[in-house]
Amino acid sequence: MEITEKYASDVAFTPGVKAIQARKGSRRAYGLMEQRGSWETRITPELAEFIGAQTSIFFATANREGQPYIQHRGGPAGFLRVLDEKTLAFADFSGNRQYITAGNLAENPKAYLFLIDYAQRRRIKIWGTARVVEDDTQLNARLMPEGYKARAEHAILFTVSAWDSNCPQHIPQRFSAEDVAKAMAERDRRIEVLEAENRSLRSPTLTRPSRLSLG
Repeated sequence: MEITEKYASDVAFTPGVKAIQARKGSRRAYGLMEQRGSWETRITPELAEFIGAQTSIFFATANREGQPYIQHRGGPAGFLRVLDEKTLAFADFSGNRQYITAGNLAENPKAYLFLIDYAQRRRIKIWGTARVVEDDTQLNARLMPEGYKARAEHAILFTVSAWDSNCPQHIPQRFSAEDVAKAMAERDRRIEVLEAENRSLRSPTLTRPSRLSLG
């Protein structure tokens, strides 16, 4: 008998999870969250902006036996695309020959995305279902980042069931080498401007008039 989820968060908060929450003392708070609307089920403009900035994602699937597997995927910012308010997609680039994710999805469509921004100390959890799309050259071309030197082997479409944002606790603040290089270049540019201003202030701009003898 299929169990229908009452709240969006039920995708994660199963009866077993709720029982532990009750025993540990957090069920009341999560119950209030459920009554106030539970988790988001559609991609908001704010989430779309966050997704568009990501260059790295963690994609979790499980096989028929329930054995989980987490795959890392990366690319230029925007490689994970928002197609509509319920659908995400990305081109799966050639190179990974294990095909564990593709095999898992052939047996079990349930999937999960974990996105983390170390610079902003923010992480997003997205539950849903996913499928592999083979031999769709138009979709592959649509999902390929412009100018990116890779080949799309197939596409993965992810349908969002629910998503939530974690607190920043214990997320180490880190910055990419590219961001650090940009910040240092901007710092150097500002130093040059200030040094030029300093030199101009220290240079004499007016010649003092000489004293005339009146004797």
